[in-house]
Amino acid sequence: MATQSAAAAAGPSSGAAADARRRWLIGAVICTAYLMIGLDLTVMNVALPSAQRALDFSNSDRQWIVTAYALPFGGLMMFCGRLSDLIGRKQTFLIGLVGFAVASAVGGAATNFEMLVTARACQGVFAAMLSPVCMALLTTTFTDPKERAKAFGIFAGVVASGSGLGLIIGGALTSGLNWRWCMYVNLLLAGISLLGGLSLLQNQPKNGARMDVPGVILASGGMFSVVFGFSHAHEGWSKGSTWGYIALGVVLLIAFSAWQTRAKSPLLPPRIVLDRTRSAAYVTVLLVGVGLFGILMFLVYYMQTNLGYSAIKSGCALLPMIAITPIGTGLGATRLLPKFGPRPLISGGLLISAAGMALLTQIDANSHYATHLLGPLVLVGLGMGLIYGAALSAGTNGVAPQEAGIASALISTGQQLGGAIGTALLNTIAATAATDWLSSNAQGKPSLEQIGLASIHGDVRVFWWCTAIFGAGAVLSALLLRGGPLPAPAGAPAQQPSEESVARS
Repeated sequence: MATQSAAAAAGPSSGAAADARRRWLIGAVICTAYLMIGLDLTVMNVALPSAQRALDFSNSDRQWIVTAYALPFGGLMMFCGRLSDLIGRKQTFLIGLVGFAVASAVGGAATNFEMLVTARACQGVFAAMLSPVCMALLTTTFTDPKERAKAFGIFAGVVASGSGLGLIIGGALTSGLNWRWCMYVNLLLAGISLLGGLSLLQNQPKNGARMDVPGVILASGGMFSVVFGFSHAHEGWSKGSTWGYIALGVVLLIAFSAWQTRAKSPLLPPRIVLDRTRSAAYVTVLLVGVGLFGILMFLVYYMQTNLGYSAIKSGCALLPMIAITPIGTGLGATRLLPKFGPRPLISGGLLISAAGMALLTQIDANSHYATHLLGPLVLVGLGMGLIYGAALSAGTNGVAPQEAGIASALISTGQQLGGAIGTALLNTIAATAATDWLSSNAQGKPSLEQIGLASIHGDVRVFWWCTAIFGAGAVLSALLLRGGPLPAPAGAPAQQPSEESVARS
């Protein structure tokens, strides 16, 4: 009798342990796949000069290596998020991995500019498939509130640190091997994720919904136009094409919003964005995308141009920020989020990040890493960790499992759109500030020293703007987000009996 009772108690316990191991293996596969697409947002930035010399393309063509990836990534995100809800998340995940790996192999073997740009555009298409499905899989795999918080904390660390790691890995591969390995490294990450996906993921039941074709056309066209317009703003805001594409994108997105209230099977059900907590999370991710660009672009440029750092050294200088981010996500998502909810974490994280950016405004031509850069990087990394863990949980909380893909796509869309806006806005601010400084301080042709000082003046202006953006985000999130913990996800398991109660029974 006692033996039977012990076996009965051990059976469910061992089965629960096996299920938990499987869930965490799935989480590892998801994080590996997202790390791959996060790296590719920046990994080619460092390799661009080497690729340009090898393939002999012009400076005006150089931007297309970055833009070709960003355009389909941002423009197709909502379509691919809904697609994953309809055809199945496992199928979408596997197709995205295979496609991304093939595109990376073609890009690494590119013999001319056209071949490399085409490969980067294909990478962007398959990244748009992978990004929302990764978050959707995470949402539907982890339904227990404690496990969910921990899983989103780990994933948030990958999201927040992926672009920074891309700069480091890109510098290391370009310096140690050559620029082509910035593309080939994806084959390893895609292979690991593909094997895990085939063995661990289960097929998703079909829900019978249909694709909203007019919604897809309006949303994809609108996002494509907005990202394309902002990506060209570095050529000058006075150009009609810049404002034309942005205006077209805004018109298409307004038309998309109106259509969603009438469509029988809307691409983006209005109830998803009308929830205060979720909409605040989407706005937060967009603002963070704008402000974080100040670190990933202008600080790296300052270190290389003004302080004389090499590509690999400037990438390694970001390591404290990258290392502290998972600590922030772990602390926030597993300890603080279940108790206090997302509002104090998101608002507090934005204020901490604003403080870090404000400290960066003290840089000059003779700044030292330990005294001027290390502290701000740690603060920004901590703030990003607190923000992302809470925002990712809040942005997908309370949605039905069959809508997890589109809710996740909105987070990725906000991140991409924020990066595009940040690229255009902050570049313009920096260039204007540097030009104004030179016109006031340089007589005749400026010296190299004066050009360097003007560049620093532009960087400082950007850091002040990033401070203001993070500060405004803190106020906005505090007003929009509801107080208290997030409600338990639908389908969350009931509280498990303790070991003592099982033993007593």
